[in-house]
Amino acid sequence: MAAAGVNIKPGKKPTKAQEAQIAKHQKAQQAAMIAQQQQQQQQAMMGGGGRGGMGGRGGMGGRGGGRGAPQQAQAANGGQPMTEDQIKKAYIVKQQRWLLFLRHASKCQAPEGKCQLTQQCHVAKDLWKHVLQCLNPRCEYPRCIASRELLKHHQNCKDARCPVCGPVRSAMIKQRSHAMMQAQQQQMHQQGGPAAKRARMDGGVMMPPPTQVKGTVGTKRPGGEGTSLMECFSPEEVRTHLASLRLADKDVTAAKGQPMSARRRDAESEKAIAGATESACQACGVERLTFEPPPLYCYACVGRIKRGQVFYHIPPHVTGGEVRKDAWCNPCYNQIQGSIEVEGVKYPKNQLAKKKNDDDLEEPWVQCDYCNCWYHQICVLFNGRKNTGGEAPFTCPSCILSQLDKKERAPTTNRPSSQLPASELPHTRLSFFLEERLKKVMTHERNERAKLLGKPIEEIPAADGLVIRVVSSVEKTLEVKKNFKDAFKDQNFPERFPYRSKVLLLFQKTEGVDVCLLGIYVQEYGSDCPAPNNRRVYLSYLDSVKYFRPSGIQVATGEGCALRTYCYHQILIGYLQYIKQRGFTSCFIWACPPFQGEDYILYCHPKEQKTPKSDKLREWYLKMLRQAQKEGIVLSLQNLYDEFHLGNQNHDIASATELPYFDGDYFPGVAEDWIPGIQKEQAELAKKNKGKSAKQTTATARKTGKGKRLGVGTPEAELDVELMKKLGTTIHTMRHDFIMVHLAHQCTQCRKCIADDNRWYDSTPSASGAAFELCQECYDVEQALESHEKKLTTGRDLVCERVDPLPDVKESDEVINSEFFDTRQAFLSLCQGNHFQFDSLRRAKHTTMMVLYHLNNPSEPAFVATCNSCQRELEPGKGWRCETCPDFDICDDCKRMKGHEHPLVRSGGRSDRGPGMTEEDRRVRAEQIQRTMELLVHATRCKDANCGSPNCTKVKHLFKHAANCQLKAAGGCQLCRKMWTLLQVHANGCNDANCPVPRCKDLKAYRQRSQEQQDAKRRARYRVYMQEQQTGA
Repeated sequence: MAAAGVNIKPGKKPTKAQEAQIAKHQKAQQAAMIAQQQQQQQQAMMGGGGRGGMGGRGGMGGRGGGRGAPQQAQAANGGQPMTEDQIKKAYIVKQQRWLLFLRHASKCQAPEGKCQLTQQCHVAKDLWKHVLQCLNPRCEYPRCIASRELLKHHQNCKDARCPVCGPVRSAMIKQRSHAMMQAQQQQMHQQGGPAAKRARMDGGVMMPPPTQVKGTVGTKRPGGEGTSLMECFSPEEVRTHLASLRLADKDVTAAKGQPMSARRRDAESEKAIAGATESACQACGVERLTFEPPPLYCYACVGRIKRGQVFYHIPPHVTGGEVRKDAWCNPCYNQIQGSIEVEGVKYPKNQLAKKKNDDDLEEPWVQCDYCNCWYHQICVLFNGRKNTGGEAPFTCPSCILSQLDKKERAPTTNRPSSQLPASELPHTRLSFFLEERLKKVMTHERNERAKLLGKPIEEIPAADGLVIRVVSSVEKTLEVKKNFKDAFKDQNFPERFPYRSKVLLLFQKTEGVDVCLLGIYVQEYGSDCPAPNNRRVYLSYLDSVKYFRPSGIQVATGEGCALRTYCYHQILIGYLQYIKQRGFTSCFIWACPPFQGEDYILYCHPKEQKTPKSDKLREWYLKMLRQAQKEGIVLSLQNLYDEFHLGNQNHDIASATELPYFDGDYFPGVAEDWIPGIQKEQAELAKKNKGKSAKQTTATARKTGKGKRLGVGTPEAELDVELMKKLGTTIHTMRHDFIMVHLAHQCTQCRKCIADDNRWYDSTPSASGAAFELCQECYDVEQALESHEKKLTTGRDLVCERVDPLPDVKESDEVINSEFFDTRQAFLSLCQGNHFQFDSLRRAKHTTMMVLYHLNNPSEPAFVATCNSCQRELEPGKGWRCETCPDFDICDDCKRMKGHEHPLVRSGGRSDRGPGMTEEDRRVRAEQIQRTMELLVHATRCKDANCGSPNCTKVKHLFKHAANCQLKAAGGCQLCRKMWTLLQVHANGCNDANCPVPRCKDLKAYRQRSQEQQDAKRRARYRVYMQEQQTGA
């Protein structure tokens, strides 16, 4: 430090006289510090349990101790040599004191010589100003380098047991607590008002307000904080939740089918937590828990970059501060020549940074306002999005129990929007139908189980708290891929297929908390959709996690499966019944299992949950479908291979234009990949056969079985034949994975649905179980043939039956927009970006809570902001945003230490403590979005300079500005960014192939390319999987 009266300007080198005066003062201060070593050490270690936010562990500290500490310590020890341990303690205490002094100087506003702590404070202020500006690695300013290193360590240190940072944080908490108590007491004397909110320290350490110190009673009645779901629990639910955390690894829970008394449960719970260390979470008894790192894929080959492997990425300084997640594996990086292009921007290869895929991210912590104990946020179901500015109140479960017992807290009855359960999500006709049906079948199964076991119904475990909701229902359009469209343009194959995409979720209330158990994505192609997709449904994705309760119970209704499987089967059977009633005729299922380490919908499955093999998954579906057949919902089952005669039976292979064309399905993807290769082979073959006669060509075409139907010897006919042959050869061994479910009668000959017509069917069932039935037209054609030519009806006893007409497929449910569930990849990205995992029950509870929070608060931002400098996640209201740079956020520490070239504004955070959105709120919000999108299209087409629409001119000006602006959105132009946001929202819901809105086609094409990459990866891995299965067999 420096002596009193020494004034050194920032950035200036002190004179020799000033240096001597500073050194003299430093020596006196260090001697006084070491003389009080023992007392200071004890005080410093008293509150060493302080915890950082979310990062990893830090080290010992910087090198700010200077020289001569052992010699000075020896002098302060009466001249006796100090032990190594004593020297280390003296060094640590010195670091602590110096760090506290620097932090004091950074915030002290007292004039020179007026600081109540020390007369030399202004000298430390000068040093602080110098440190903030200095970048010289060999700076000679007194204590500059040592102070910079110490501050850098403290900024990044998250180790609760760090001997330097832990006591410093604890001392700062006590210091601020004392200051706030004085201010609060003064305020209460003057105004009698409520206590001020607590502050939050740097690094995520939260300080309790003085009125919430243990042993005191606050002026405000506890309750209604709105930050933890446990505030809504009953005392018994709190105890049950805590016991489930502490006994998670013990086979003594009621979930195993062996009920435990409340007394024994609480005793086991207390025993589990008693052995935990002081620095452990007071709920689960564990210290450091890390998240599963999000999967990383190569931008070039789309292969997964495994844990521990080296990859290359674009660092933020290359992109002007923008954080990009693109990565290249080592082989692909070696193949890059010169530069790499990403979304139209070229990046030189030498600017890519090398990194190892070994990042660890620790679970965040939160401190109770009353008892000062620390908890994992996930353990106590804390909603980090409500922690605006780091000042949100929090009461731990132990204090909640104590306050409830003492009648100091009233139970939360009216939940705010951040704590609404799944049952508060709006119902649709589909969800209501499924939920009511599920209740009936589950009640029936429980009664049957009671009869089988000979027990009263009250003693039979029930699957309570099941909730089904449709969380997304939007109109989409499937564009036919280019190669397929060009190849069959002369056969009037449609260019697009409209459909309704829906997402269904199953929740169950477990220990007072909703847990998402099942997710289903479906595509519904209505009666207005052209063939071959007319009245068809595609079950595109299904995913579940193994937290269904009660577990380990076999059903008693004869299905021979677990209660969990029975429940999921009944939901699917109910859905098939619902779509059949609406007029759909068939459902298609591709039984493609997820691959090891991959997730379809729910991110990060439990390790003990096995991924099913293809045969197991197929049998899972077929078992459900056979039960649906027994109930008369499903009329017949078939696979794609046999349905369309891909085995070339009787030379009547169907045309490729007859196969269903679904979004993300196997056939559209492989057809698009195969067509160029087949066309190339045909061109080469045509050159070789140039001398052949037309008669020979015709004969060759007739041998393929396609010449008569598609035109003799035409390139389109030959392409169709080869495409279907290749499909049949490829899927022959896995044909049973492509399941066709018929909900209506279908003609065996022409494969058309029989409705409002006569149906001729064989009254004698075949040995294979396959149904034989003819429509009236095919029956008449068969009867017109000579007796020796009849093949279909020979040997069959056909009976005629009149079939009722099918109802028009009309969507009765309103559109439900959800940016999180628009695609399964969007929901996976939400979970991966926010570490919403399902790999344990405690995390599944917290993840579901956050999913419900976003569903009930659709205007909330989906992703946590990240500091562009240190990459730390920013809590709501705790960061700064640049209005010039695109997507630039910075934390308080980096803003103070490094600064930014442009003006910064404080990031906002909403603190809505009201109830969730009502039906009217949802309707108004949807109408506002719809009006905005309609205005966007209108302004694009409007040529009237005096248009009567008041906002048309504004949108036109936006268009004009975006076209002429040199800065653009990437350069930070706010108007361009606003325009870009509107265009993205529009493109996300636009189904017009010829939409006039600028960039709409480009945005839809980009989204389609991203989806095609995911689909291609799925097909490729499925093919590899089947090859491995065949090799193993």
